[in-house]
Amino acid sequence: MPIEALLDKCSAYLKEDDIKRIEKAYRFAEKAHAGQKRKSGEPYVNHPVAVATILADLQMDATTLVAAILHDVVEDTGVTLEVVREEFGETVSRLVDGVTKLGKRMKYKSNEEHQAENHRKMFVAMAQDIRVILIKLADRLHNMRTLKYLSEEKQRRIANETLEIFAPLAHRLGISTIKWELEDIALRYLNPQQYYRIVNLMRKKRAEREQYLEEIIQVLRERLEKTGIKAEISGRPKHIYSIYRKMVTQHKQFNEIYDLLAVRVIVDTVRDCYAVLGIIHTIWKPMPGRFKDYIAMPKPNMYQSLHTTVIGPKGEPIEVQIRTWDMHKTAEYGIAAHWAYKEGTQVQPGTFEEKLKWFREILEMQQETQDAQEFVENLKIDLFSDSVFVFTPKGDVVELPAGSVPLDFAYRIHTEVGNQCIGAKVNGKIVPLDYKLHTGDIVEILTSKHSYGPSQDWLKMVKSSHARNKIRNWFKKQRREESVAKGREMIENLLRKHDFNASEVLTDERVEEVARKFNFPDEEDMYAAVGYGGISAAQVVHRLIEGLKPEPEEPILLPEVKELPRPSRRPAHGVRVKGVDNLLVRLSRCCNPVPGDEIAGFVTRGRGVSVHRKDCPNLKSVEKERMIPVEWEGTPDQSYHVDIEVSGLDRRGLLHEVLQAVSETKTNLSAVSGKADRRGMASIHMTISIRNLNHLQYVVERIKRVRDIYSVRRIMQ
Repeated sequence: MPIEALLDKCSAYLKEDDIKRIEKAYRFAEKAHAGQKRKSGEPYVNHPVAVATILADLQMDATTLVAAILHDVVEDTGVTLEVVREEFGETVSRLVDGVTKLGKRMKYKSNEEHQAENHRKMFVAMAQDIRVILIKLADRLHNMRTLKYLSEEKQRRIANETLEIFAPLAHRLGISTIKWELEDIALRYLNPQQYYRIVNLMRKKRAEREQYLEEIIQVLRERLEKTGIKAEISGRPKHIYSIYRKMVTQHKQFNEIYDLLAVRVIVDTVRDCYAVLGIIHTIWKPMPGRFKDYIAMPKPNMYQSLHTTVIGPKGEPIEVQIRTWDMHKTAEYGIAAHWAYKEGTQVQPGTFEEKLKWFREILEMQQETQDAQEFVENLKIDLFSDSVFVFTPKGDVVELPAGSVPLDFAYRIHTEVGNQCIGAKVNGKIVPLDYKLHTGDIVEILTSKHSYGPSQDWLKMVKSSHARNKIRNWFKKQRREESVAKGREMIENLLRKHDFNASEVLTDERVEEVARKFNFPDEEDMYAAVGYGGISAAQVVHRLIEGLKPEPEEPILLPEVKELPRPSRRPAHGVRVKGVDNLLVRLSRCCNPVPGDEIAGFVTRGRGVSVHRKDCPNLKSVEKERMIPVEWEGTPDQSYHVDIEVSGLDRRGLLHEVLQAVSETKTNLSAVSGKADRRGMASIHMTISIRNLNHLQYVVERIKRVRDIYSVRRIMQ
């Protein structure tokens, strides 16, 4: 019986109590699935037992094996999760729920949408407990082994999904034993002609290849014995799908594939790995560019080995892999090799969480993406595409999807580094933001806190879904903040128009009450709705002033003197020195502050008070004794000069489109200049007249909508 084979495997590494739990789960599943048959005609319970057996080969813990045996009872029988929880505990229940598909009673537009939602549910559960995906991979492997009993249409659909989702995921988790088998079976159903052609070609020369490999192994074994290095040497098994992929992607014939002949050397220590490499290179000549050190720089799936290709005695290329026993276990079992259990306590290496950082990004990505199909497409791009490995200036390695640009790198470092990016250097040279990165590049991001954030064109440039989601979130947040500020300003202006004091009307209690009446969660949502036109300012103001009357202005009693006092001068440039009237105030031309900027002032010698932005570098050299507090005062008709720099791809008509964008905002332009460099990048410097910070932001956003604009930033002279 299948259960006996499973228990034999388990008894080799699990305790007696664990074996009893597995037997209990089998009896429970057998009863729940009683009378159910697979398409093959065998009892249904054989399937979950086979799934558990695959996991036992990986030496998974008892909890995982129990969940594997029960993984279909909720989906395919009348058993509920509550019953599973009562019988087998919270952890087993959570694992079973993670693998269980969503009910078909829910309404979906298409089967694809339903399947995408299933994948989203599975990946979210996986991010919380990695064992969910290990059970799912074992489940998929057994289903692939029995695919012949399904219709041809289902065979192709399941095989295609396996190649797109499950085999790459097994690769990312480092479980090569499952990955290779999934890929080979999928190819057999998707392209049987090529599959059997490669099988026949391999079979024809098998005897010849095996004899040649044995000669090479014998030479290497004798040399290692002389140097006292203990090693196990064997021919490395070849997988049909990997040969097929190389023939397709590299446009090569079967006999041109380098690693058809492959040798694996397993030693005790890392030191022995490098010693063996040196010995191999003294026996046979290495091929240039074919050496890879995955020990010093492991792959993201924790794989470590030395790879080299040498020219063998008959002039044929031979690939050699050199690794320790621990590395070999990780290479075969991947993440499963890190699930060791001692006396019921899970033991994980210190670097385990860091190596699975991308799982946390999966959870973050699903929270930011509403559409399940978009979520799955992002996964295919981000997790399953080829990778490039680039370096920070400090030498840290960053992994990115192939085809990534400096913006992908910037957002991987930190969200704010991405948002404030204005340029990039690769290997010490400035490059465009759409420059495609290559493995080994040293990338440095140029940032400015005066940058106005991402451009819409960035969404077309970036390759990683991580960067794309961060850019989209910036635009969502930016639009919301603009709408909130605009809505509040509209309400305040309307209150003043009706002779109300805005600060007295807009109390927290009154605003919260009105927001509640309009069914808004909070006051910011109400202001935002007014800003983007979801509700009119008049409607809100009407509710705010219900029962209130504008206070009549009290008569001003003038003192009985012969000469009336002069009216105080209007504050120059809309800036007032706190506590002092009629001081000469001058806006600094180095940083050109505008209403909305945080400002600071200092007393100059003979020219009154000089007003700067608080982040202006020129303030650092001013003595503290000369600093004086200043503030903005409302001057709606006042204009202020601001210098901005626009960067983008040089093309015909770019300057005209930028100027047209400024013109559409009804903004005066005082000066403009532009230049292009040999890299095809254009820089446009403009001085514009604006009323306040909101006006400036409006102009910047309009410029950023111009095609091929990479960044817009405010500059100091």
